[in-house]
Amino acid sequence: MDFKIRDRSVVQGRRPLSEERRLYLLLMQRGVSNKEACRIVGINEKTGRRWRNGRAASGGNVGASPITTVAPPPGPSRYLRESDRIHIADRLREKATVRAIAAELGRSPSTVSREIRRNRHAGSGQYRPHAAQARADARRPRPKTGKISQNPELRAAIQAGLDELWSPEQICNALRAQFPNRPEMHVVHETVYQALYLQGRGELRRELAEALRTGRARRTPRRQAQQRRPRFAEPMVMISERPAEAADRAVPGHWEGDLIIGKDNGSAIGTLVERATRYVMLLHLPNGRGAEQVRDALQETVQRLPAHLNRSLTWDQGSEMGRHHEFTTATDVPVYFCDPASPWQRGSNENTNGLLRQYFPKGTDLAAHSREHLDAVAAQLNGRPRKTLGWETPAERLHKLLAA
Repeated sequence: MDFKIRDRSVVQGRRPLSEERRLYLLLMQRGVSNKEACRIVGINEKTGRRWRNGRAASGGNVGASPITTVAPPPGPSRYLRESDRIHIADRLREKATVRAIAAELGRSPSTVSREIRRNRHAGSGQYRPHAAQARADARRPRPKTGKISQNPELRAAIQAGLDELWSPEQICNALRAQFPNRPEMHVVHETVYQALYLQGRGELRRELAEALRTGRARRTPRRQAQQRRPRFAEPMVMISERPAEAADRAVPGHWEGDLIIGKDNGSAIGTLVERATRYVMLLHLPNGRGAEQVRDALQETVQRLPAHLNRSLTWDQGSEMGRHHEFTTATDVPVYFCDPASPWQRGSNENTNGLLRQYFPKGTDLAAHSREHLDAVAAQLNGRPRKTLGWETPAERLHKLLAA
């Protein structure tokens, strides 16, 4: 591309300088100095420095117009572009907040904050977009040399810890305590695992993997969600398929269930809570909490209820519900299962279990309680006024619904 040098610089009024800016940035990429690039394009050197390092707040020289950011290429990008970094620098000089900048770029605030922190000038702390782009480009190439292979002292310290049968996490924390002011001796335990497991790294001796408590020389991959084995032999019906009337608590007869566990996981009591009234029923499990025992106790309990109070049962994915299909066949009560690690989907039951711990403290043998004692505890809870029921008791609310 040929560049024409202007005869003289004149004040040309308030007009966009996008073409001049594009030519100036192109010259800078070719290694031309700021002074020479400004002379070729026909702009003031101060304007060139602003374009290179980020525009200052509006209100500069007479005749200068606000510089519009060069439009980024179409389509989303995983990484920040140079145009994004120019926009960040311009807005920082205008005292814009990180959240405002992130919203303008369509990025997360943490992305913009991390970009400023990592790529600003180490001495002055100023954020210069083209220097930031150069730093980002220099960090991007892969593969990179590992930190352990670069530091023989660090490698020897980690190998010595593994020889003593220390775990990688113990080694890394010991290094931070031993060398608090030497960041080159600090690593995270994942770095140690990668140095042992990943082929081609060669950072730690392969035989050191035998010192790990697992004894594995390679990492065992986790199964993807679609590759996991089914939880039970019979397919589960998930809570997403539960009727809407159960979710809004408008109709009684939808129950939530769970177990409270006793000392050393050796005993348990089953708990059932009706969603609309918070009415509580307790399952007596004197012979254990296996799938067969829980199935029989559930059948015995729900068969004592009127048919219109046996609409559904919601449970977590505990192994005690392994015979859920047999329970449904015997009682015509469908069982809906919560998503993994989602106790809030049985919120009434979780709250009730907390109340029951007043009667059945943790670390006690729950098999010592008789059927009569469980019924007495349930009756006392059902006769307690509840704020969520407008200070009615669960027994009163259930009686009203049955009468209606």
